[in-house]
Amino acid sequence: MADAALAPIATLTINPAVDVSTTVKKIVPFTKMRCSPEHRDPGGGGINVARVLKRLGIDAATIYPAGGGTGQLLSSLIEREGLRSVVIPTTHETRQDITVFDEMSRQQYRFVFPGEPLAEMEWQTCLKLIGALSPPPRFVVASGSLPPGVPEDFFGRVVLAAKEMGSRAIIDTAGPLLKPALEHGAYLIKPNLGEYQTLAGTASADEAALIGAGRHLIERYHIEIIALSMGPAGALLITRDIALRAKGLPIEPKSVSGAGDSFLAAMIWSLMTDDSLSRALRYGVAGGSAALLNPGTELCRAEDVHRLASEVVIVPAGNHRHD
Repeated sequence: MADAALAPIATLTINPAVDVSTTVKKIVPFTKMRCSPEHRDPGGGGINVARVLKRLGIDAATIYPAGGGTGQLLSSLIEREGLRSVVIPTTHETRQDITVFDEMSRQQYRFVFPGEPLAEMEWQTCLKLIGALSPPPRFVVASGSLPPGVPEDFFGRVVLAAKEMGSRAIIDTAGPLLKPALEHGAYLIKPNLGEYQTLAGTASADEAALIGAGRHLIERYHIEIIALSMGPAGALLITRDIALRAKGLPIEPKSVSGAGDSFLAAMIWSLMTDDSLSRALRYGVAGGSAALLNPGTELCRAEDVHRLASEVVIVPAGNHRHD
């Protein structure tokens, strides 16, 4: 665990990937399409969060399982970015995901594979490594999907492991995988609008309804912060007493890959350097917006995040009780 020592943040990516991106002139069925040279990045939610945090000046201990030739490639890509990493060797090959940009339509196509199964010993080791971090990090960030073989309550177990050592758990996942994390009291969750509507059992996109649903979730599950990303419409930040709305920035995206991870990482960076929730939301929207400026799976750049943060407008939302 030497590589993770003294890191103020730990990220866990239980289903990592090597992200391969390319472009074609036009996507046509049943046709051999000539691609531009491929670009490879390390991928998976927690890994992407750690990549952005590093660019913003904060080291994170990056925990992930990896196996086979693709796993070796993933580790080398992570090392190239200077991330502190703790790797759990696995029996099966690490997955690759593919992103293709159609130059004619200006549309991006993302092909995401499920990943090979993890053995119980492999995913259990990931949890044990979280609990063994010393000194405990301020935040434990678990983000992304689950590969086959990992139980649906895995993110709930991550929350418990974090809380047992006095760390705050930040969870970014979807559907039934998120509920166990709520039940164990995650500190912060970051759903997108569709995920949030499913979680809260509402089809409404009305601001007051979204805030009311968030307050219900906070009361029921004792979570502290909901950061609701809403794409071009911006974002909402909801706590027991505060509701803030950030307007979206008018950016024509070159890619949407990693925008959510960039949003979350920039928000965490802000929370590490300042307790202001308004500032955290401002940087979250700036981070997500900055990711749209770059092609493929390159994520956001620090200079773009700081520049765009000054352009993000934050206003009180709904029944904002006090700042």
